[in-house]
Amino acid sequence: MKTAQLGDIRLCLEGAIPAVMSTCGADGMPNVAYISQVYYVDERHVALSFQFFNKTRQNILANPYATVLLIHPHTAGYFRLNIRYLRTETEGPLFEGMKAQLAGIASHTGMQGVFRLLGSDVYEVALIEAVEGDPMPAPPPRSGMLTAVRRCSERLARCTSLDEALSAVLATLSDFMGVQHAMVLMHDSAAERLYTVASCGYATSGVGSEVGMGQGVIGVAARERTPVRIMHMANAYLYSQAIRSSFEANVPDIEAITEIPYPGLAEPHSQLAVPVLSAGKLLGVLFVESPRDMQFGFEDEDMLVAMAGHLGAAIDLMHAGTEAPDATADAPVRPEPVQELQQAQPERALQVRHFPINDSVFIGDAYLIKGVAGAILWKLLKDYVQHGRTEFSNRELRLDASIPLPDVADNLEARLVLLRRRLVEHGPHIRIEKTGRGRFRLEVQRPIELAEAQ
Repeated sequence: MKTAQLGDIRLCLEGAIPAVMSTCGADGMPNVAYISQVYYVDERHVALSFQFFNKTRQNILANPYATVLLIHPHTAGYFRLNIRYLRTETEGPLFEGMKAQLAGIASHTGMQGVFRLLGSDVYEVALIEAVEGDPMPAPPPRSGMLTAVRRCSERLARCTSLDEALSAVLATLSDFMGVQHAMVLMHDSAAERLYTVASCGYATSGVGSEVGMGQGVIGVAARERTPVRIMHMANAYLYSQAIRSSFEANVPDIEAITEIPYPGLAEPHSQLAVPVLSAGKLLGVLFVESPRDMQFGFEDEDMLVAMAGHLGAAIDLMHAGTEAPDATADAPVRPEPVQELQQAQPERALQVRHFPINDSVFIGDAYLIKGVAGAILWKLLKDYVQHGRTEFSNRELRLDASIPLPDVADNLEARLVLLRRRLVEHGPHIRIEKTGRGRFRLEVQRPIELAEAQ
């Protein structure tokens, strides 16, 4: 028999074909059973799903050595793993990743009520043997994966703003991976939620929609700081309806009105979410999905992790650049003749309302934005109406006590991207345009009237 490396047989660890596990009890009696999941941990370890306290489990606790027989899903070749039990994990990144994959396997096989993960049994792999036989030819290896990572890195290196960086990542996914549905969500560290800042392939962009930590594949990937991948439709991880935000205050009318529908597919069969991290800090989540089964394998996961790493580094660099001291940030701004402008334009004034309870902003009767982005817009419009200001800087927003930024590390640029995109889609006659490093301009094309709701 020939020995192999775990990385060479990763397709056997995707859950497409059940594995066979052989154990031996303390009395020397062998036992053979099918197992639904053998999960790749690293080049020296795998994890097996602990679902039942059966004979296999009893044997492992008495004798930690076992053999697992794997079948390659493409060639039908057999591989034998000699493994040794180390520990069981019942929470954390490994457990959540296996739980998500098992949910997809269960839904695909009609075993939703049976496949329930109790723990992730971690094993050390001592030996991998290729069983002699006559397997079918292996399909040609995928090409272009490294090229996609390179193109993403090159595009990000040319970006000078977060808006450009988000567009570059989504364009790379579409151009080089054929991904038709994707989104990027940023982390709100104060509310412990994620909000959509960019998407592609959906009927509506969903910019501003929110996902709670731990909700669906996106929320689990964010909470555990680990990739979460499903290759079959898994009801346990679907968003059957828009995810609702919640407030501590008892204001159900505002809560319902300020909900932005989540843009995801109604029935996704493949999903992959990877956290965007930098220096150990969660910045957001990069998410892709497809209406077809088996669309995202481990190579897609590896590639998205690399792209998310580049995006995280780019976000941090841009954040440092836009928040750097700017000698012109406090330069006096010449007020514009707002009253004369409004008299010269006979159009009816645009009614803008602000609800302090959640900093939601409405233009007419249409909801626009809430939270930190809502507080920013309200501050800009008040300065425009009261003082004729149109030029602003990130630095002054950072220092403004009326804007509830969670901490100095929070990415203000992401809030401005969210606000800018919501205004383009749903805010007629109001725009925000970037004018330089850490600086932007408010453009108001109609007279406006502000009203503070009680």
